[in-house]
Amino acid sequence: MRTKRKVSQSKREPQPMSHEHFKGQFEVELKYRLACRDAFLAVLNSLEHEIMFEDNIESDCYFDTPTQQLLAQNKSVCIRECQPSGIKLWIVKGPEADRCEATNITDTNSAKSMLKTMGYQVCLEMQKQRSIYFVGKFHITLDHLAGLGDFAEFAIMTDDENSLEIYRAELVDLAAHFGLTQEQLEHRSYRSMQEAK
Repeated sequence: MRTKRKVSQSKREPQPMSHEHFKGQFEVELKYRLACRDAFLAVLNSLEHEIMFEDNIESDCYFDTPTQQLLAQNKSVCIRECQPSGIKLWIVKGPEADRCEATNITDTNSAKSMLKTMGYQVCLEMQKQRSIYFVGKFHITLDHLAGLGDFAEFAIMTDDENSLEIYRAELVDLAAHFGLTQEQLEHRSYRSMQEAK
C-alpha cells in the first residue's frame, strides 16, 4: 500500500503558526538525540504525515536581564526568525517545564527594541536547521545544530493541563516506533547545550 505524504505548504508559501498544532499554553515535548538522521527519515516516510516546512534556518535571539533573572526563574524569552518560510515568532517558556506560548509577529526589529527598552538584553544567539512534520495530532521537529548534532522533538500543544501525562505516554510510544529509547532522551534545552559548549 502506498504511503500518502500530504504537503501542507511549499517552501515558497509559509503557513502561519496559527495552525491547530500550535494552539495551547502547554507543550508536552520529548527531545531525542539521533544516531542516524537518514534512518529517522526512513521511518517517517513510511508513515502518513504532512510537511509544514523542511530545512528552514531558524535564528533565535534570547533575552534576559543583566543579572539573568529569567534564567534563575526557569523562564526564557526568544525572538525567532525562520527562512525561507518567513515565519517570525515571540516565544515565552516556563517557569513550568511544559509551559510554552508563542505568537506570530511581523516586525522582529521592533520586538527586539521593545525588549531592550524594558531592560532586557541579548544573552544568546543561535541558529538551527529545522523541519516540521505532522503525524496525526502530534508534531515532529527534526533539527540540526552545528557542533551539537541531530535531534528529533516529538510534541503536542494543549490548553488541557490534565492531559499532559496522557500525551507524554503517547509521545513515548510514537518515538519508540522510530526506534528511539529513553537513553536517547535529551533533557537539556538547546540554550543550555549551547551555553555549555
